[in-house]
Parts: sequence; structure tokens; C-alpha cells
Amino acid sequence: MTTLDDVSFRLPRRARSVPRARAALHAVLGGWGAGDDLLDTAELVLSELVTNALRVRVPADRQVGVRIAHSSTDGLLRLEVSDAGSGRPELTHPATEDEHGRGLHVVDALSHRWGVSPRPGGIGKTVWSELKAPALDPAPPARHLAAIAIRAGQHVRAWGAWHTVRSVATLRHTTGSLTVTLTLADGPPLRLPAAEPVAVRGLP
Repeated sequence: MTTLDDVSFRLPRRARSVPRARAALHAVLGGWGAGDDLLDTAELVLSELVTNALRVRVPADRQVGVRIAHSSTDGLLRLEVSDAGSGRPELTHPATEDEHGRGLHVVDALSHRWGVSPRPGGIGKTVWSELKAPALDPAPPARHLAAIAIRAGQHVRAWGAWHTVRSVATLRHTTGSLTVTLTLADGPPLRLPAAEPVAVRGLP
């Protein structure tokens, strides 16, 4: 089954937005289990994309959009930076003394592929880059809940693996205690005391 995890945010048109974008990316990828090599490459690519977007001549109140996404189907990390400017960035061949014009060469060298798309529902464009990230696991962090609080559709950890809960039933014993039975998508039902803490991912 395909899963798509993504985070989007907007940045003001100020120089400090570049390190802010890097910090946000680092936090997201750190939570997704990215290794140092992928973190370093992604931060460099995103820095170049945001820097280029900030140089586009548009009104100062127009923000820069950033989207970080990962698809389990192709194992690619996608970085998108949107701005309200017209035109289409292209690879150039700057002279040795030129201070600018090399950012897209960095993006081109590090990306699995990259390109430019019209901005959906508005003016401007989105410059995107895709990086190979087959080992990335953007699973949400687990938390512990009492068995009685678990709901169908959540994922619980049992027998060393994660299982989807199909249904939840409770049984009150003559002693007054409660037992919770979790019917799982795979494997036998899981029967637990109502107050038993269980590692859970998914819907609240």
C-alpha cells in the first residue's frame, strides 16, 4: 500500500529563512529516521532552492512555500519550494568571477531528478528535487495508551511487530475487572487487562 507523508510550511522573504528551512527539514527528517548522508544532502539542496526563491523579484509580502514529502512507493524524498515569480530557472554557465548562478548545478548534481512545475491554484512556480531515500521510514512516533483507550484503525505493537486494529471489544468479569480484546488485521486476537499500557500509532 502506498503511503505519503508530507510537511508543508511558509517562510517570509528574509535571509534568515534559509537556516529556518534547514532547521525544519532537519527536524522532520530526524523524526523520519534519516541518516547523516541524506540529512546533509537534503539540507544542501533545500538551502539552494530556498536561496534561489528569495532572489526572485516579487513583492516583499509574498512568502516562500516549502513542502517535504516521502512516498513509500518509489522511496524518494521530494523537496518543493514555491514562489510567486514568473519565469523558469535554468542551468547556466557562470564565469569564474561570478558570485551567483551555481545553485542549480548543486541541485542537479545531488538530485535523482529535479524540475519546475506551475504553482497549483496561483501565480508563480514550484521548483522541486527528488532524492533517493529507500530506507526512510516516516512513521509517526509511538505513544503508550491503556488498552481500554485503543480504537479501531490504530496500530499497536505486539510480538515485535506493528499490527492494525480492526475492532475492539471489552468483557467485564464477575470480579469487576475489564479485559480488552483487540482483533487485528493479521495474527491472533490480543487480550489485555484494560489498564495495560500498549504502544500505539495512528488516530487519536
